[in-house]
Amino acid sequence: MGDIRAGLNANWDGSPQCKSFQLRYGKLAAINLPMTHRAIFVIIPVFVFCPIAQLWAEDKEPFAVVELGAATERSIQEGTYSVGPSASVEFPVIKDWLEIETGISPLFRPGQTEWQADLLFKKPFTINEHVEFMIGAGPQLSYATAAGGTQIASELALEWMIWPSADRKFGWFVEPTYSYSFSRGHERAIGVTTGLTMAIP
Repeated sequence: MGDIRAGLNANWDGSPQCKSFQLRYGKLAAINLPMTHRAIFVIIPVFVFCPIAQLWAEDKEPFAVVELGAATERSIQEGTYSVGPSASVEFPVIKDWLEIETGISPLFRPGQTEWQADLLFKKPFTINEHVEFMIGAGPQLSYATAAGGTQIASELALEWMIWPSADRKFGWFVEPTYSYSFSRGHERAIGVTTGLTMAIP
């Protein structure tokens, strides 16, 4: 034991950044202190943040949800009905707090076609892994042919999303709406849209 201690010497090569140890039977590999510190600063964040990133990935919201379906609307004043296809996209902005939906729908009735576009800000509520409920409001812009002109309205929407599987890739939705026009006549209307939902990862 005394021979080993006597043969172990600290040998500096003149640089404070490199230190080596020499035994009686040869020199051990040099230890680069700054490089070791850098490695520690790289390894520690990996062990700390990798589990966090994994949890985030497992709980990650889809990039968007596409909704394709059919819409129907009834004018409260006139009592007339309009029907047509509907397409919209929802983007999650703040998980469990805010989703933004933008959509467009051409509605047809005898002698008139009305194009509607809306932008809704929704608060989601997760009932369970298969059912989601949302309430939202926002502006609506519409243009009607046959001298209908352009109108700006506010829209209130309730929405139920049904996801048959837990991965929430495909499902269906029901969305009743109420709108109030700020243009002349202040037209009011109720409607409902239903169709299929597709999640975009």
